[in-house]
Amino acid sequence: MTDTPDPAAAPDIASLSFEAAMGELETIVRRLESGDVSLEESVTLYERGHALRGHCEARLAAAQARIEQVSLGADGRPAGTTPFGES
Repeated sequence: MTDTPDPAAAPDIASLSFEAAMGELETIVRRLESGDVSLEESVTLYERGHALRGHCEARLAAAQARIEQVSLGADGRPAGTTPFGES
């Protein structure tokens, strides 16, 4: 019995949250490191893991782009926001 579903039955990667994708990626890494999977299954797991890694990187980049930095006015109170990385 496997911990990772058949790729045909696995959820579409684009619909996964960052946390769900990372969890599945961690499971794939453990299975590959165990050495208890066939060569064919290893290749399939590697391909899904590669796609999951790309999805996680894209989700992180999108989150970073949304981070806003609070700017303070002369009185020290929040005066507004600016996109992450801008001063």
